[in-house]
Amino acid sequence: MWFRNGQAYDEIIRTEFLQLHTQASNGELNEWTHYPKSLLALIILLDQFSRHIYRGQKKAFAQDQDCLFYVSKGITSSLDRDLFFIERKFFYMPLMHAEDGAAQELSIKMYTRLCDEAPPELKQMFASALSFAKSHHHVIAKFGRFPELNEILERPSTAQELAFLKTGKYRFL
Repeated sequence: MWFRNGQAYDEIIRTEFLQLHTQASNGELNEWTHYPKSLLALIILLDQFSRHIYRGQKKAFAQDQDCLFYVSKGITSSLDRDLFFIERKFFYMPLMHAEDGAAQELSIKMYTRLCDEAPPELKQMFASALSFAKSHHHVIAKFGRFPELNEILERPSTAQELAFLKTGKYRFL
């Protein structure tokens, strides 16, 4: 659902979760930050669901800084360690989405740890997640931002970014 044809779920997510998303965006669900599962729900709501509800719009990324704060809080307080492996994959995703070098470094660290700690039958899944984290890190290391978002975020693209986009090698949307 999330990674193959996410656009097919945009309307369902918008219909089912827009009200909760609005509450979360307005800081009305901050009590969710105290427990691992509810913190994960808040992170998914503001990270993944934002991208579905507002696909192709600047607003899809408006909650990214809040998500980074929540992920950092969860890691610092070890709330992430109380989640199942698959839940942690989504818990760390805002790090991968960040246009921030330090967050990208932490993303690599957390996905590496997830790979190292995963049971053998899940290692391949988390190795794939780590590979995606490394791809995101590569783009941020190269450009300091995701050129793919420039048009949506109304930023001018450099000639180097446009050439990079033409390769089609790194597509995250």
